[in-house]
Amino acid sequence: MLTKKGKYGLKAAVHLASLAPGASVQVAEIADANQIPKKFLDVILGELRNAGFLTSKKGKLGGYRLAKPPEDILVGEMIRALDGPLAPFPCASRNAYVPCEDCNVAHCHVRLLMGRVRDAIGTVLDTCTLAEMRDLDQDSLQSFVDYI
Repeated sequence: MLTKKGKYGLKAAVHLASLAPGASVQVAEIADANQIPKKFLDVILGELRNAGFLTSKKGKLGGYRLAKPPEDILVGEMIRALDGPLAPFPCASRNAYVPCEDCNVAHCHVRLLMGRVRDAIGTVLDTCTLAEMRDLDQDSLQSFVDYI
């Protein structure tokens, strides 16, 4: 499940993707425009910066900007940087697998189905760039879903 941190991070990234290339913006402006608590957004943007998605500059004329073009940023990578693996349960994760205490991994139908859920989520998020997300509307969303 996408956490508030993931949701707010995506909203902030789309905000940054909507700026002119190379433009930066203060945290307070992003927070106000997207109804995100500023202190929480400070933490989120710091994590995205540390993961290489953003750059920042301190000072009155500073702020955050994308580290690379939005066409080169996959939404799935950003979600993983903020929320961790995409799998609904740790036992269904490819990269952060943790067995459940209450089941037999070889015969667990819940794990098998959640693996399919993980793959479906990954297919959508790992084929959508930040630029595509920025440009989504209801019609383009349906075209994107039909494409995958």
